Parts: sequence; structure tokens; C-alpha cells
Amino acid sequence: MSDAGGPKRVGVREVAARAGVSTQTVSRVLNDYPGIRDATRERVLAAVAALDYRVNNAARALGTSRTRTVGVVASDASLHGPSAGIAALERAARARGRWITTAYSASDDPSDVDAAVRHLLAQGVDGIVLVASHAQTPLSGYDVPIVPLYGESGDQQRAAVALVVGHLADLGHRRIAEVAGPADWREARARSAGVASAARERGVEVAWRGAGDWSAGSGEARADAVARAVREGVSAVAVANDQMALGLVSGLLARGLSVPGDVSVAGFDDNPDAAFYTPALTTVRLDVEGEAEEAVASVLGEAPVRPADPVLVVRASTAPPRGR
Repeated sequence: MSDAGGPKRVGVREVAARAGVSTQTVSRVLNDYPGIRDATRERVLAAVAALDYRVNNAARALGTSRTRTVGVVASDASLHGPSAGIAALERAARARGRWITTAYSASDDPSDVDAAVRHLLAQGVDGIVLVASHAQTPLSGYDVPIVPLYGESGDQQRAAVALVVGHLADLGHRRIAEVAGPADWREARARSAGVASAARERGVEVAWRGAGDWSAGSGEARADAVARAVREGVSAVAVANDQMALGLVSGLLARGLSVPGDVSVAGFDDNPDAAFYTPALTTVRLDVEGEAEEAVASVLGEAPVRPADPVLVVRASTAPPRGR
């Protein structure tokens, strides 16, 4: 009910009367039912615009079980990967006439991810995309489709790190180190599996392996161990994201090692600052827009979308090992 003296809220009946159609037709247009003639759809949408009709998602959900909203569970949006993923999901959803609603969870607590999922389910979302993609979070057993942003199989992640390992092998590196992401993240597991697989295929030994929490600080914290590995013959490091690579490079330089003179370092993500690191960081870029399109299409039951292949970006932080 409108406030006394205030404007009357426009409803479906007013839209139907202006467009010269039934209220059922208006509902079908607003809910994207197939089989509506283009001319009819255009008349209804023109009436919606002229009357400034605003869809009541709560009422729609009661009648259709659909809110035209995609839920997103995210973790630390201060990191480049999650923030870029959320922005790409917003664009993918908007292109389909949908919105996203986001719930944040503690990155180290899978039960908190489940709580965020259930919060979104209570909002009547049409599907959920996990940006905080914890390995322990089930992808089934919920009332709507739920998918990880970068795909359950991790194929793109493994293909991307294979490019990095192949690049290091082509430069002549035969003993490398790995700084992986946190083990409870699907992306981290897929990237680490990709490093191991590509190293076997290229005859490269992963002589040291550690892990961080995606932050630059956790990369810097691995610098002592990596420096020891370098003294024992490691000549390159594959790092699971650019922010950890930034911290690692800083720590290695502070310990008197040169990059790439003493040790090459490669990252993952190609974040916007990677080209301005010292030295500029060799990294690999995923098609984040395509991954978001794939995830949104999947939860909405649309035809599959295939992201573009990952791209290796070679910069100054990698070079042949000393002596080659």
C-alpha cells in the first residue's frame, strides 16, 4: 500500500492495460517464457519502461520460485582473483537480465561456506557460484545448482600451470620449487596437480614445495626456505598466484638473491600490477570472463560455454638458469 498522498505503486494490471495484453502475458514476458512474439514482448517492455514498473522479486519468487538472482559465495575479495571473479560474474549475470547477490565466508572454515550457501538459498536465488571454492564444500544436495567459478574439473587451472612449467623447462630449468595456494581451495589443488603432472611430462624435478594463503605476506614468509632450495640447486619457482610471487620476490631480494639471475619466479593470474613488479612478473592469464560465463550458464541450465585457453605472459622475472 502506498503512503497517503504518495504515488500509487504500478502493478502488472497497469502494465497489461497499457500494452493491450493480459496480465498472464506480462508475467510471461518478465519471466522470459519462450514463444512470446517479438512485437508483443516489445510492447510489454515499452509499457514497463513508460510506467517505471519495478519487479517485486519477493512476490515473483512466491509465484514462480525464481528471483532472477544468482548467488555468489566469496571469500577474501581483497585478493585479485576473487575480486576479478565477482566482477566478471556480475557482468555475465547482467547480460542475462539477472543480478548477483553475494555472501562472504571465512576463507579457512568450510562450514562457514555452507552457512553462506544456505543464507543465499533462503533469499530464493536461482543458482549459486562458489568463488570461495573450498574442496570440502559439497556441490550437490542443495535445492539449486551450485558450481565453482573455475569449474569442478580444474582443467583450465592445470592447463595454465602446465604453460608455466613448460616455459621454465624450455628455458633449461630442471630443478624447481613450488609455492602452492591453501590446500582447502579447489583452485590451489588443481594448480598444484598441474605443476606435478607437467613436471613429470617435461622431466623437471619439483625439489621443494611449500604453501601460502594467497597473500604477498605468505609468499615472503617462504623466502628463507626457497633461498635454501636455491643453494641446493633449485633454479626456478612456480608460484600459485601473483600476490604470493610478489612477496616471494621481495623476500628473495632482501636475502641477497637476484631474480631472475639466481632464481626465476613465475606467478599465476596476471593481475593488473604484475607488469609493474620489479622485475616485471612472468605469469599466466585465465579467461576470467569466459569462466564467469561458463559458471552462470551452468547454474541457469543454459548451453555450455567454453572459456578461452589460458595465455602465458612472459616478462622479466624468468630467464635461463645461470651458466646456460
